[in-house]
Amino acid sequence: MKTAAVTLDHVFAALADETRRRILGLLASGEICVCHIHEALDIPQPTASRHLAHLRKAGLVATRRDGLWVHYRLAELDDPAISGVLRSALAALSSNGAATQDRKKLSRVIDVPLAQLERTARSCC
Repeated sequence: MKTAAVTLDHVFAALADETRRRILGLLASGEICVCHIHEALDIPQPTASRHLAHLRKAGLVATRRDGLWVHYRLAELDDPAISGVLRSALAALSSNGAATQDRKKLSRVIDVPLAQLERTARSCC
């Protein structure tokens, strides 16, 4: 079966949604279980999974299964144009107060110091 190529259209469509951008902002801090994403963003788990599937189809996130849990991380991107778009989006998100609030809540949910999450997010991509 042939897989569809990821295009800038897919990436821009994925970035057009606020919830997906918030998820990417969290993933800039490192790999996160879907259960922590929905808790940190205060959205239902099926909603988080649907948005993560959209991001995965756009080639922006990758997964790792650990038993029943699925962990998400930013994908390693080979296409310099797509990588540049993601870097720019994450840079814009980092200056957004909502992204900081999301990371604060994630910090409490996963019991990792906020400073550590912020450092990782700043060095991302």
